[in-house]
Amino acid sequence: MDFGLSEQQTLLADSVTRLLGDHAPLTRTRRFAEQLEPRAEDVWQAVCELGVAGLVVDERHGGSGLGMLEAALVAECLGRHVAPLPFVASCVLAPLAVQRAGSPAQRAAWLPGLASGTRVVGAALSELCGAREDAGVHHAGERLHGRALFVLDFEADAYLVATRDARLFLVATDAPGLSREALVSIDRTRRLGELRFDNVAAEWLPGSEDVHHARTLIAHGRVMHAADTLGAAQAMLDQAVAYAGTREQFGRVIASFQAVKHLCAEMAAALEPSRALVWYAAHALSTLPAEAELYACHAKAHVAEVGSFIARTATEVHGGMGFTDLLGLHYWFKRIGLNRQLLGSPERAREEAARLQGLC
Repeated sequence: MDFGLSEQQTLLADSVTRLLGDHAPLTRTRRFAEQLEPRAEDVWQAVCELGVAGLVVDERHGGSGLGMLEAALVAECLGRHVAPLPFVASCVLAPLAVQRAGSPAQRAAWLPGLASGTRVVGAALSELCGAREDAGVHHAGERLHGRALFVLDFEADAYLVATRDARLFLVATDAPGLSREALVSIDRTRRLGELRFDNVAAEWLPGSEDVHHARTLIAHGRVMHAADTLGAAQAMLDQAVAYAGTREQFGRVIASFQAVKHLCAEMAAALEPSRALVWYAAHALSTLPAEAELYACHAKAHVAEVGSFIARTATEVHGGMGFTDLLGLHYWFKRIGLNRQLLGSPERAREEAARLQGLC
């Protein structure tokens, strides 16, 4: 049995990495964050030309028809470059929802635009993982009422919305009665927001009468965020090792000190098994549906904890420089922090994993 990536998967990851190196260096991410751009259009167009937007869309609707492992590899690359792109909602969750729960007419209407990147769709699913305050959306027929927080890929043309009973709807950004407000989070490389619905007309995805579709979307989102954290943590580890090899103290590079060697070794030892967990969870989403939700919980919880450890430790290796804006470590640090909470904290994911196994 082959436990590695195929040649095509390796080529995909390498291609995305090269493209992001050219179009989304840290200076581009910094400009996006500081100027509060709604969307990095130049970077978005570049990845769309590579086919990233249509990665999981079936071929007859203009996509590549690839699986979740390929999507996780792209998410890992985006995290490594802290790329300011709408990926999880628009490139993964929305296409999957329309393909699996939409009618033939809805698939024909929505998927080509999603595959080409001419349509960007955000996702309002957070309340399925635990509503905050008075948040939550309910429906009366195809009219929506309520409030959704922490909407992913907020600067979008439409939104995929989950109601309290786990039905899925598509809502146009300019729908009458819909009010939108951007939310400020610690991570300025991605856009989150709040939606308020006041008798808003929506397009119901009829297959979502089976609530399993919404639960499956949460699992997909969790694996994508785990992969993003994996990439961000790897970037922080690489930067810590490189810095330790050049920074001198007491006439020696600090990489020669045993304590610094141990910190870097501990980070590497924690991160490498996480890669196998994320890859297997992504593989399970496509090929092992009975196990997929459980492994998504495990991947989300474990990688969130490992990512937090590496973010903290890599910053410590950099010493005082790690806390400055000059190096930009905080972009990866904060991205890992937001990923930890999106679509459920590690504690929430572990509780769900225990329930799935009949332990509570």
